[in-house]
Amino acid sequence: MDLEDNLLMMPGPVPVPPRVLRAMSKPMINHRGAQFSGIYDDCRRILADVFETENDIFVLSSSGTASMEAAVGCIADKDDRIISIENGKFGERFKDIASRYGSVVPLEFEWGSSVDLDMLEAQLQEGAKAVTMVHNETSTGILNPAEQVGKLAKKYGSLFVMDGVTSLGGDNVFVDDWGVDVAVVGSQKCIGAPPGLSMLSVSEAAFDAMEKESLPYYLDLKACKKSADKEKTQTPYTPAIPLFYALQESLHIIEEEGMDARIERHHKGAAAVRAAMDAMGIEMFPQLNEYSAYSNTVSAMKAPAGMDSETLKKEMMKSGITIAGGQAHLKGKIFRIGNMGNVSYRDILSTLQQIEVVFKKRGVVSDLGPATEAAIEVLCK
Repeated sequence: MDLEDNLLMMPGPVPVPPRVLRAMSKPMINHRGAQFSGIYDDCRRILADVFETENDIFVLSSSGTASMEAAVGCIADKDDRIISIENGKFGERFKDIASRYGSVVPLEFEWGSSVDLDMLEAQLQEGAKAVTMVHNETSTGILNPAEQVGKLAKKYGSLFVMDGVTSLGGDNVFVDDWGVDVAVVGSQKCIGAPPGLSMLSVSEAAFDAMEKESLPYYLDLKACKKSADKEKTQTPYTPAIPLFYALQESLHIIEEEGMDARIERHHKGAAAVRAAMDAMGIEMFPQLNEYSAYSNTVSAMKAPAGMDSETLKKEMMKSGITIAGGQAHLKGKIFRIGNMGNVSYRDILSTLQQIEVVFKKRGVVSDLGPATEAAIEVLCK
């Protein structure tokens, strides 16, 4: 099947609109000149609305993982106590990154289960330079309590470093109101651009905490600030100019749609997936408590009895639809459907219809239609 006909319904990379792809074909420009400065300033202006922040915002020519490392690598020294919350694959990654730079206190929960805030507070009472957490854990489809974690971190004088890679641009994120000192997002998720850029906001408190003698070289956030504060805004090192073109166009699409409408679209899309799964008797994977919620940008479900998720993925690929399975020990046990970026309701319905067909062929469901009808009812509200 031609790649252009393949529908990406995974938690990133996401489908990229033609106008964004066309933007990448513009001629190269001087990355120290006024034209690039204008592009960077325009991106940062719109990103401030996406992040809901007045903090400094920077764009790195790198994936979201690099910005995660920049955040921790600039703040933490080897003896600094860093509490790392883990309840999924990317929380584990944040923990592993932090362990390279500071003295990590792992706060680990079963993947897909909820964060215990009492356990976090008990650790914070012993002191910590920072707390790291993934807001929207795509490996398990759970939305973690960023607001509550931010308040606890501030109560005990700790920085809050948040991976918002798959929530910013698609869900409610209030960086300043929640007290997030460093927030990270990737270009290929809810922002709707190609992979290769990451954006992060950095508070004054975070900059004040960068006291270590040896900061990372390429990922030095102080160097990012120094370059961004110049008369002609720039990056410390050569930026991926075509990706900046794409990012700017993607952000213009976000601005045209409006953040409130965009967030509502993501919420409805995820609710439609959940309604369809309920109609088919498929169980959601996350185990929620009063502070957690189902993700609004990716849904994670348990594989039905007698059919592993890898088989479902292969069956879906035959029809040109890419969904995701489980990672690490969850491989074969769960499947995931993304509704990030510019994924349309039509894309969601096409995916659900095909899943229903596969399940009918495999004897998981007896009738075609109820799942799709349940999703349509949600989307038409």
